[in-house]
Amino acid sequence: MMSENVIVGRQEKFDELLLDAVDETLKRVFREEGTTVIYGFINKHFRLKLEEIAEKPEVFSAGLERLLGSAAPVIEKLILNNLYRKLHLKFAEKKGYEFSDYIEKLRRRLGC
Repeated sequence: MMSENVIVGRQEKFDELLLDAVDETLKRVFREEGTTVIYGFINKHFRLKLEEIAEKPEVFSAGLERLLGSAAPVIEKLILNNLYRKLHLKFAEKKGYEFSDYIEKLRRRLGC
């Protein structure tokens, strides 16, 4: 079995995997055009650029919630499932956890 350091490497690698998971998931659900609209909305209303999502997952989550309403948690779970799969981990929902809580827990678990 590979060590977590081999799976992830450095924080930059984790951030890259998170951004890939976000982008892939949004494009799978909303296609290219819809994804562009989502990024534009979050950038305009929350001043968050795509590359900052990994640093500020709570802002990204707030932007999704404002734009998508009750659909936002569903999209976040799809993103998390994708990210965990990339890390060769199993995603398990935890009561009371927000999107950013999962990201923070992963960072601690993986030491980045």
